[in-house]
Amino acid sequence: MKNALLMVSLAAAVSFAACSKKEETTTTTTTPAAPTAVVVTPPPMADAASASMAASDAATSAMDAASSAATSAMSAASSAMESASMAASGAMK
Repeated sequence: MKNALLMVSLAAAVSFAACSKKEETTTTTTTPAAPTAVVVTPPPMADAASASMAASDAATSAMDAASSAATSAMSAASSAMESASMAASGAMK
């Protein structure tokens, strides 16, 4: 009788285990998004001729600025000489 009770309880346990509703577990893993890198590149020069033209324009502008500064300096020196000359001639009288 003990064997029969053991067999019946074992059969019941197996049948309950086979018929039971199994819950599906899903795991969702999220990976953080990588930061987006921003790369700024200057536009390429069209060709060597345009680079040469840009350099020539820059040199011309620099020469014009130097010429203007020299003209202003010469004018200021000339004015200073005239003022000194007038002061000296006024002191002599």
